[in-house]
Amino acid sequence: MTSKTKGATSPDNLTPQHAQPKPNKVTANDIIASLRAGFSDFLARPFMSSFFGLFYAAFGLLFVWTLVWLGKIWMIIPAVVAFPLVAPFAAAGLYEMSRRLQQGESFGWAEILTVVADQRNREMGWMAFVTLFIFWVWIYQVRLLLAIILQDASFSDFKGFSNVIFYTPEGWAFLAIGTCAGAILSAVLFSVTVIAMPMLLDRETNFVSAMITSVRVVIENPVVMLTWAAIISATILLSLASAFLGLIFALPILGHTTWHLYRRAVPPVEG
Repeated sequence: MTSKTKGATSPDNLTPQHAQPKPNKVTANDIIASLRAGFSDFLARPFMSSFFGLFYAAFGLLFVWTLVWLGKIWMIIPAVVAFPLVAPFAAAGLYEMSRRLQQGESFGWAEILTVVADQRNREMGWMAFVTLFIFWVWIYQVRLLLAIILQDASFSDFKGFSNVIFYTPEGWAFLAIGTCAGAILSAVLFSVTVIAMPMLLDRETNFVSAMITSVRVVIENPVVMLTWAAIISATILLSLASAFLGLIFALPILGHTTWHLYRRAVPPVEG
């Protein structure tokens, strides 16, 4: 099979989805095997993989700089914490690379970037809307908590904001309540996207069916999938500590790994 006969740019070339697939049981060994396969994919095309990580890191730096420029200091911490939520959508090109490597297909920059660009005309666009909507809900609930808990606090700079958040009782209450609310939103978003994103690239199915399949995988394998969620969050947050530069390597490996975990969690369509 070659890239001329199979691709993800046209519905005719995608794996058709005839019925809701029944999720497989996955174990910790599947995560380990997927990580190995993801790292192998990264080493197979390190420069192309790193490009997507670099793009994600550059976007993060630009986003934080824009918040500082606009004087929205209060948004920096919640935005950085919520940044991992949009990572799955940023990994579409990585999923396609892993798909082609797994199929033994040849590809170059043009093929991968074309597939990424074509996602705007497919169901992936609706998943982007779902992701950004939940991200926006996260930002607004933070703003609401700020107004309720830190009513009279003023944040002229990031240092002042940090002092209020980390060294006052009101700040501790804000962190506690915000963390609980953020955990719920993160769990919801992870559940509906972790399998849905690679599935939409791999198959001709609608985004609702993909989200249902994703949630079913998480429900069938709660411990394993939540472990994977913790690995993703911890890895990306640690990468952010290096001024986003760690994302250049972390995001590609996580993206490739997610593809292989999806292939293990969702059986192929028969026929």
